[in-house]
Amino acid sequence: MLIEERLKELKDKINEKVPSGITVSDVEFEGPELVIYTDDPKKFADEADLIKILARDLRKRIVVRPNVLEDPDRAIGEIKAVVPENAGITDIFFDADTGEVIIEAEKPGVVIGKNGITLREITKHIGWTPKVVRTPPIESSTVKQVRQYLRSVNEERKIFLRTIGRRIHRDVTSKDQWVRVTMLGCCREVGRAAFLLTTPESRVLIDCGEKPDSNNSTPYLYVPEIHPLSQLDAVVLTHAHLDHCALVPLLYKYGYDGPVYSTPPTRDLSAMLQLDYLDVIHKEDRKIPYSSNEVKTYIKHSITLNYGNVTDIAPDIKLTFHNAGHILGSAIAHFHIGEGLYNIAFTGDFNYSKSRLFNPATANFPRLEALFMESTYGGSDMMQPARSDAEEKLYETINIVLSRGGKVIIPAFAVGRSQEVMLALEEGMRKEKIPNVKIYLDGMIKEATAIHTTYPEYLNSELRNLIFKEGMNPFLSENFVAVDSSDLRERVMNGDPCVIITTSGMMNGGPVMEYLSNLAGDERNALVFVGYQADGTLGRRIQKGWREVPLGRGRTIVINLEIVTVDGFSGHSDRRQLMNYVGQVQPRPEKIFTIHGDENNTIDLASSLYKRYHIQTHSPMNLETYRMV
Repeated sequence: MLIEERLKELKDKINEKVPSGITVSDVEFEGPELVIYTDDPKKFADEADLIKILARDLRKRIVVRPNVLEDPDRAIGEIKAVVPENAGITDIFFDADTGEVIIEAEKPGVVIGKNGITLREITKHIGWTPKVVRTPPIESSTVKQVRQYLRSVNEERKIFLRTIGRRIHRDVTSKDQWVRVTMLGCCREVGRAAFLLTTPESRVLIDCGEKPDSNNSTPYLYVPEIHPLSQLDAVVLTHAHLDHCALVPLLYKYGYDGPVYSTPPTRDLSAMLQLDYLDVIHKEDRKIPYSSNEVKTYIKHSITLNYGNVTDIAPDIKLTFHNAGHILGSAIAHFHIGEGLYNIAFTGDFNYSKSRLFNPATANFPRLEALFMESTYGGSDMMQPARSDAEEKLYETINIVLSRGGKVIIPAFAVGRSQEVMLALEEGMRKEKIPNVKIYLDGMIKEATAIHTTYPEYLNSELRNLIFKEGMNPFLSENFVAVDSSDLRERVMNGDPCVIITTSGMMNGGPVMEYLSNLAGDERNALVFVGYQADGTLGRRIQKGWREVPLGRGRTIVINLEIVTVDGFSGHSDRRQLMNYVGQVQPRPEKIFTIHGDENNTIDLASSLYKRYHIQTHSPMNLETYRMV
């Protein structure tokens, strides 16, 4: 069936279901959504459950847009008359191409109202379709720039979404039924995540990352299975760490022109880290893989989905994101293929324990036949201490170092680990477990934290309650000071005892190297590792006992400061949690693939899972392809 015929059929079905007096003038696919155009948006708004009924019966994501729009100046007055003043509206933007009005507010929940009642009132009064976004309590230049850029390319995005919508909803033409997954990276290694999911109709790439400090740093993007890139239907991004997202813009440089699906925080964090990645490479005089223009192209082609939203991304594939508990916006990507043919979940990186930031990873799915699960800590002896024990060890270390007049340097990933440590230190000072000293944030940590404050709905229930109901946002503590200049960094290094949280987490570049150069010789100081140090990184070498670190050009750093490793802050599941997760997953998968771990760890975990649960397991190698059906 031609797309035009399908749209006519859908329009007829919609007209059968809408009450008399509501006119449907047109319907159109825009990205994964079916857009209904009408002269009666206010009457649609009066029918509170109509859109839900249409979405359920048509099995599509439905958006209603008006044909005739209220004058923006008058509409602003109407919005402010309907929305309570305590919502804290900071900006209102009208998008004439989509008929949407973007309302930026300090308290989005007040703009939405109970069960969406205030949003419906806005629609009744102005006709525009309201969308609400949060005003960041800490101003984020990334969030601001992303939102401004998306506004500036409205017209291009509308054309893009209509093109993608028609590609998604094209007819299924093949009579064959098979599902394959090709390993393009991240197998028996940590880093360069990339997996290709293929059917007779569709090709979807899951993640596209780099491998830190490695000669083989990119996925196998040149193999025939993935070429030409223009034939990819979609890219799905599980989360924003560079070993999963760094090379997504590279795809656009070499011919990809389709969408990248992620959660909203993953889009913003990825853009931030990709631009920083380019900056670091430039400073190190290495070959730059792509430019900031490709990062912009990625943002322009991004389609964001919240947890739990079932979305068509190809003629025979539906995608649903579930909480992975790893970093802000991290997702387990669940794929429903065909009309119940097969279901696959890719965990990305995940954490099956509650942390200060997030709830444990989701373990319940509607259907599941195959599970691709990370195995970073999959070795039989890789048990993490309890988070409370890890925090107590961190407090003890800080107390000892500060008492002898030293400084504590904590190298940490800008996204995830830094915020976990920040929350632990804020509570430690508030409860007087450690001295009240300045905590300096260097690198991208302050910006990443600002993005966390933009999306508190992705944080765990206790932290949301603290922010929304008790009015206390620990990220706003006066103890946190952003290092935003070389002069301030110099004063920190020469100043009073303090705590410094700085990037990069594995010490492969970034401001941590300047702190190490200046503070490593003083034995009163301490370097505290709170995260995984991959083989080949400087962090792993120092952890193993290196006491002279080459800087290049004949220079070395002599390390006299104390080296401390505090396990338990990881955003990854340890061996016990990985085993328990499979025991708790519902429904029980038929096949499990252990990925994203050193060779011994993935093999050990696969073997142990098979012995305990009698599930078919594999520790795949890069470039292998597995047929599921």
